[in-house]
Amino acid sequence: MEFKAHQPIYLQIYLHICEMILNGKYKIGDKILSVREMAIEVGVNPNTVMRSYELLQNKNIIVNKRGIGFNVTEDAKEIILEEQKKQFLEEELPEIVKKLKMFGISIEEIEKLIRN
Repeated sequence: MEFKAHQPIYLQIYLHICEMILNGKYKIGDKILSVREMAIEVGVNPNTVMRSYELLQNKNIIVNKRGIGFNVTEDAKEIILEEQKKQFLEEELPEIVKKLKMFGISIEEIEKLIRN
């Protein structure tokens, strides 16, 4: 995993795990890597991974089952989709719309691109 300089590493790990859930690498009930295993895999301090896992737990995306490890919750995919949709609509889409207006790109041009 390559990290970007403009975003905290724990958030990048959080988003990476969310992406793996959305892409089906992790399914409902699947056990994800332990904190130690993930830290080794991505090459960071276990405390950084733990911070990511705490965020995932706080959002009810994973649950820690004592003696078993971290597992994907039943509602994980829906929670992630809702969160990312909200972020897109509030943060990314306004910038895209601004550029579309600035460049004079019409709805018809966008629809043509979508159809292809």
